[in-house]
Amino acid sequence: MKISMNGLRVYFYTSGQDTRSSSSSCPEAFYSRRADGPYYHWRYEETLGQWCCSRVRLPDPALKALSIANWKSVPTALQTRLGEHYLE
Repeated sequence: MKISMNGLRVYFYTSGQDTRSSSSSCPEAFYSRRADGPYYHWRYEETLGQWCCSRVRLPDPALKALSIANWKSVPTALQTRLGEHYLE
């Protein structure tokens, strides 16, 4: 079954420096937004063994540092969590 996620964009910081993710146990962080909705910061929580998100407000300079992630570069477990989060 394919999950429809129209208008979903997944981002990462182009600078490679995610100021919201200072933990070395979480080397990758992603951001998502659907249509004109809020931004979510996604990070892998080692203690929980899953991707977790929090709703964030990104200032203009931070928005300029985001690049759209290729869906194939998004970890499979995160793709699953995004599907659950944005389920239609």
